Amino acid sequence: MFSRRPRTAWMTGLLAAAVTTGALTAAPAQAVEGAAAEDGSHAFTARLDIGSGTRGCSGALVDKQWVLTAASCFADDPAKGAGVTEGAPKWKTTATIGRTDLNGSAGTVADVVELVPHEGRDVVLAKLAKPVTGITPVAVATTAPAKGERLKVAGYGRTHTEWVPDKLHTAAFTVDSVQASSVGLTGADPAGATVCKGDTGGPAFRESAGRAELVAVNSTSGQAGCVGTDPSETRRGAVDTRVDDLSTWVQKVSYRTEFPKAPWKYAEHIASGYFTGGSAGGKRHMDMIVRWVDGEVTLYQGADDKNSRHPFAAEYRIAAPNSVFKHAKQITGASFGGGSDGLVVRWVDGELTQYTHVDRKGFHGEKKLAPAKNKTWTYAKQITAGRYTANAQRDDLLVTWADGEVSLYADLNTNALRGEKTLKKPNKTWTYATQVTAGEFTGKKTADLLVRWVDGETTIYPGVDGGGFHGEVRIKPAKSVWSKATVVNAGAFVANERPNDVLVRWSDNSLRLYPGVDAAGTHGEVRLTG
Repeated sequence: MFSRRPRTAWMTGLLAAAVTTGALTAAPAQAVEGAAAEDGSHAFTARLDIGSGTRGCSGALVDKQWVLTAASCFADDPAKGAGVTEGAPKWKTTATIGRTDLNGSAGTVADVVELVPHEGRDVVLAKLAKPVTGITPVAVATTAPAKGERLKVAGYGRTHTEWVPDKLHTAAFTVDSVQASSVGLTGADPAGATVCKGDTGGPAFRESAGRAELVAVNSTSGQAGCVGTDPSETRRGAVDTRVDDLSTWVQKVSYRTEFPKAPWKYAEHIASGYFTGGSAGGKRHMDMIVRWVDGEVTLYQGADDKNSRHPFAAEYRIAAPNSVFKHAKQITGASFGGGSDGLVVRWVDGELTQYTHVDRKGFHGEKKLAPAKNKTWTYAKQITAGRYTANAQRDDLLVTWADGEVSLYADLNTNALRGEKTLKKPNKTWTYATQVTAGEFTGKKTADLLVRWVDGETTIYPGVDGGGFHGEVRIKPAKSVWSKATVVNAGAFVANERPNDVLVRWSDNSLRLYPGVDAAGTHGEVRLTG
């Protein structure tokens, strides 16, 4: 189907971000006071034109559609801080990537359409209007810089003789100090190398075996020797913002452009759970498993913030197209106690299988709960797992049958189904239950059940347990738009708290999130795709 794959007083002035209107009469400045880079080298380095010549900055391509640079480049008054609001940049911004000589035509030129700052650091991710092709993004380092380590710095800022150089410049710097979120640098080669205006946001990286790793981005410097600096200025040191501990954040933000690209019209089943290390007491909210019509299975890792527009941070293929999962009839996430959550699968031949744990690497602990080719389970219409009994370690399985019967199997374990209770005897009403999902919407001691009926009516049954149903709350009327909901699943996708959210794939093939559904109904809609 498809393959796709997270100060000190000696510092004076911000770099390119301090190049304000009137400071230059030409295009924004460009380059580290060092040697001109060889043609085509360090192609991941970006030159940013902010405000049509008002400001100039540098940056690094860290994903085919994202450039990592300094937030201060986009601040109203960089001298007063690097605060930037997420969203479209205030000034028209153009990024040039892969053009060592700006007079050439190599590389890509694209507008910046979105800014995503990192709270508390002079760092921002800038989304490009189109993906960059033919240039390999630089990897974000995962190892901290060490005092005495040599890093290479690249940028399009001023030199000691040029206000507006045409070429990318690079120089070696030595790490003088390492703080929690910053690193101090001093020019090493050539002697007296300086980070100048126009280099703000430029990459500081280590090279090993021909591979570059982004360690930090330029933030502030003394700028001695840079053209336009007072001759009495002698300070050449620089302070860069560390990014070696931001790889997960970079991955999460850059994934925003990938998630909507999945062919959601082929998403046939969705299951939720803590499959990738999150937990009810942890920060990360729930993950999502999607079984596509061709048998591919994808695990979407939940993010670790409360951004309802982007609840997932990464994806992993855990079953290939045309796998055995092509024969899965229903799936539901379930906790069997200990480690990551698992999955219960009902197959077309009636077999019921439990996978005790599911993670990025696939399915583990396979057990048969019901044998293949049994007649009973071929009549199961919907299954969903939730905490419907007092057992705090393992979920229970709720099943609706073709004849309208509703059953509860208490305490899922690794042996067999047990503790069956009939919550509803065979009846006509429940034959119209089209989707069911366990969730926590009302704060009862046990889980609730959300039912989407064939005519669009949607009902919450609070605190279902072995004694049956205890009231009902209609959150959508009959003949509502919810008759067009084709897949429905509940989980803690946004804030990892209660009440749960509901994910819906609609007949128009869009995927939408309804945060914090409760007895009063839905409270807003977030369109994730389409």
